[in-house]
Amino acid sequence: MAAQKDLYDAIVIGAGIQGCFTAYHLAKHRKRVILLEQFFLPHSRGSSHGQSRIIRRAYPEDFYTQMMDECYQIWAQLEHEAGTQLHRQTGLLLLGMKENSELKTIQATLSRQGVEHQCLSAEELKQRFPNVLLARGEVGVLDKSGGVLYADKALRALQDAIRHLGGLVCDGEKVMEIKPGFPVTVKSTAGSYQAKSLVITAGPWTNQLLRPLGIELPLQTLRINVCYWREKVPGSYGVSQAFPCFLGLGLSPAPHHIYGLPSGEYPGLMKVCYHHGNNVDPEERDCPEAFSDIQDVQILGRFVRDHLPDLEPTPALLEPCLYTNTPDEHFILDRHPKYDNVVIGAGFSGHGFKLSPVVGKILYELSMKLTPSYDLTPFRMSRFPGLGKAHL
Repeated sequence: MAAQKDLYDAIVIGAGIQGCFTAYHLAKHRKRVILLEQFFLPHSRGSSHGQSRIIRRAYPEDFYTQMMDECYQIWAQLEHEAGTQLHRQTGLLLLGMKENSELKTIQATLSRQGVEHQCLSAEELKQRFPNVLLARGEVGVLDKSGGVLYADKALRALQDAIRHLGGLVCDGEKVMEIKPGFPVTVKSTAGSYQAKSLVITAGPWTNQLLRPLGIELPLQTLRINVCYWREKVPGSYGVSQAFPCFLGLGLSPAPHHIYGLPSGEYPGLMKVCYHHGNNVDPEERDCPEAFSDIQDVQILGRFVRDHLPDLEPTPALLEPCLYTNTPDEHFILDRHPKYDNVVIGAGFSGHGFKLSPVVGKILYELSMKLTPSYDLTPFRMSRFPGLGKAHL
């Protein structure tokens, strides 16, 4: 444990991917940083565990597509530093009805931002990906830069890099109290720490830490079923067959997005998931599944049966994961309205992993009172009415 009297430049709470990248940027800029994690690492109780995530430039919003340029650079840099492969380019196939407005918007964003992509008719899709069945009127857009991130390897590489750069990673330390002010004091189950600034990247536990500081963010914690489906012929949806990641937009029978990654993590199993879940208390994430969880898996089963005929239509494996969402599904990257040396990063789930290199950089900049590299208008907490000073 660190000496009680040490004054750190920053304390980061939460060693998920956002907290790790924040601590990494701080340590890289020779700041004295301590990263506190309530669970012992590695753990599977939050949102950053598991072997894989999708990386893509395909977004409806220009600001995310723009941020992804630097994200790809930092991912490549981390991969080089770690000497471990953290990313594999597979392409990302977006599927939707020809008239789907989100598909059209993403296509327009990719064109505007000069991202290489290809529009595929139903006929072209059939030729390229014969083991994907399409309903009448469904078309595709291929984001060639899309691919797979190796999530657990990335977390490990970051935690090693933080230590190598002189930062402290303290796991199994639950934060019990935050005393705002300058310096800010954080008391954990193992000790007391002081720092010039504090960054909170605690996922589903964010509001638990913020309530005593006078604010509550409109965050919703959902439990998602991460489902793996057995290939009838092993490898038929694999990277070796040049099968891409995919994202289904409004495809029957699902009201929400469905996404998939080529088989590889578990031999012979393909990850296909529903981008939606059910409310859960993060302390009770391991409770038996609700009826609505079972409905979500049934929706997925019908999608797999109708669109991916070379998979068994019943999942072989289910793993729970937590999402923490804001009402508009955009991140919160901001300072506490009363304590400007307390920085908050929240609401990442479902699409935050790929963007974490730049999110971490922004949180580092906010904590050091530097001018942010990006326009933070879409990420300010003031966009939610009823928040802010009135609550303090």
